[in-house]
Amino acid sequence: MLGGGAGQTASVQPKIFGPREHGIELDDVSDNAIRVTQTLQKAGFKAFVVGGAVRDLVLGLKPKDFDVATDATPEEIRRLFRRAFIIGRRFQIVHVMFGQDLIEVTTFRGNSTDEAQKDAHGRVLRDNTFGEQHEDAARRDFTINAMYYDPAEQLVLDYHGGMKDIRNNTMRIIGVAEARYREDPVRLLRVVRFAAKLEFKIAPDTRQPMAVMAPLINNVPVARVFDEMLKLLMSGHAMACLQRLRKEGLHHGLLPLLDVVLEQPLGEKFVTLALANTDERIRQGKSVSPGFLFASLLWHQVLEKWEAYRAAGEYPIPALHLAADDVLDGQTEKLALQRRIATDMRDIWAMQPRFERRIGKSPYKLLEHPRMRAGYDFLLLRCASGEIDEEIGQWWTDFMEADGGGRESLLNQKPIENSDSPTTKRRRRSGRNRSKPKAESS
Repeated sequence: MLGGGAGQTASVQPKIFGPREHGIELDDVSDNAIRVTQTLQKAGFKAFVVGGAVRDLVLGLKPKDFDVATDATPEEIRRLFRRAFIIGRRFQIVHVMFGQDLIEVTTFRGNSTDEAQKDAHGRVLRDNTFGEQHEDAARRDFTINAMYYDPAEQLVLDYHGGMKDIRNNTMRIIGVAEARYREDPVRLLRVVRFAAKLEFKIAPDTRQPMAVMAPLINNVPVARVFDEMLKLLMSGHAMACLQRLRKEGLHHGLLPLLDVVLEQPLGEKFVTLALANTDERIRQGKSVSPGFLFASLLWHQVLEKWEAYRAAGEYPIPALHLAADDVLDGQTEKLALQRRIATDMRDIWAMQPRFERRIGKSPYKLLEHPRMRAGYDFLLLRCASGEIDEEIGQWWTDFMEADGGGRESLLNQKPIENSDSPTTKRRRRSGRNRSKPKAESS
């Protein structure tokens, strides 16, 4: 019986597909992944490229990572490679390093047993049960991720109809959906991410329990939820993923940050632009800063609190720092933001009022800021969304591109006052307050 799929029997014999059927070109397979499978096979073990890499190769996509599955134990794997490290508590895996390239190697997992450590909600906490290849296939999450490719023979082994589901553009969970989601609630996010990224439909029996079981995500450690959410937002299909979350009823309560993203009318255009830019950069193979991405997603929360502090009488710059503190503190329990990411977010936010000071040495000092480019890109998003006047963004574009004389000429221009800017509002309020006599206390 399947560990997570009660009532379903695992397929013991796979369907085997040759090169003409699966269409995988050997040249598209990582040389280091091939080296790992060859080393294990020469030592007498079975070894296959597995999971998402096989799925992507069949689809004609370039895999991001290459994982290997074998019947060798972690200790046996480690002894075969010069740089190999056993990691993991929930299930032990081996990282084999070739320079900066990492190949993740796992031992075939066996059927889950009643002795496997679980929490009160049925989530598996630790399970190092090893087994046969067909048992390992049954333990994987979706049919399209449960295929094995042997580079030596150039064959694909398919135990659960993954090839058929790929051809039918279908996401299907292996086993009984309710049990598999309870076993690992992160699968609720993974099915949405894959469906959005690949433009696949979700099979009815896989989709039906998703909304009801969404609260189970609250039992998952925040660091793991954050990691999965980052994969979702940096998949190159962030907007499609968010739209799919809403369609499947997973946005409310599942990830409070995404509730904010999807339901803030004032920030909708800003967030849409930010995610569209992120998607485009990823598709072009360019780097993306998680700090910039999360600074964008949370900006309108910061903006709302910033205005509240200013309305209460705080000066703009201290008000912004207080707003940033409030928002980041409020996300601490929901997101396991690394300190580096939080620091980048603060830097990007703190630079925004400084862009309005286009006099004296201020612009030159801002050019020296290590996060200047990120802050400038963030400024352009604010301009494009209509939050502030586009003239500010254009001025900074011209200033950054100009030579010394051109920069002095720009500084001598009288800036167009942005009537909607926070600092302008503050100046107007302060001016009005100074023109009125103080009321005498009674």
